[in-house]
Amino acid sequence: MPRRQLKVTAALATAAVASLSLAITPAHSASSDPVDPTTVWPELAKTLEATAKYQYAPFAVTAGYQPSFCGVHPTEGGMGFHYINKDLYGSLDPAKPAALLYEDRTNEDRTNEDRTNEDRMDEASDASWVDSLDDLHAPDGDAPAVTAPSGTAESRRLVAAEWIVVDKDQDVKTDDDRPSLFGMPFDGPMPGHVAGMPVHYDLHVWLWKTNPKGMFARWNPTVTCPKP
Repeated sequence: MPRRQLKVTAALATAAVASLSLAITPAHSASSDPVDPTTVWPELAKTLEATAKYQYAPFAVTAGYQPSFCGVHPTEGGMGFHYINKDLYGSLDPAKPAALLYEDRTNEDRTNEDRTNEDRMDEASDASWVDSLDDLHAPDGDAPAVTAPSGTAESRRLVAAEWIVVDKDQDVKTDDDRPSLFGMPFDGPMPGHVAGMPVHYDLHVWLWKTNPKGMFARWNPTVTCPKP
């Protein structure tokens, strides 16, 4: 692609993300949240600001978040497609989650506003940048991975952020090193979900899509993964 055309394409994508950031509002908390999110909004605001640009998934890839598995539970709901930055394992910085979670836009109940936002994205870039996700492995525990959709899948929507902290002794039976963030203790320790992923703790924050189970719940009953 000629350099001038590349610059124009990048500019259009940036403009689309900017318009999305202005148009999309943070998800609402649920009555089941153990911590009132309004009490930690100054910290959550840092996450919102830092991840807004990643509504356009290719920007996340450029920043080091690599597409991995799509986690779903047979009864509890899903987590969505995980884009993981291993360099951010151990981060407790609200602005630096180790993983970003996405869902295919075909999996959401779109409102007219959703359709308008997607049109802005389509004007900026073709979503065919997604070729495939290789070497997907079934994760341990109750979050099986599924095959990613093909390169013709629609662009994905950012729904949540996740912090991942490696367990010091790699023993799921001990939890004396359990971290916390936003006033919430992390879930775990748990085995890795894909080959090579260590025993770890994690914390999910559903900032971009409302979770009926709570903003800090692991599973979201409104999120699904495509069938293999």
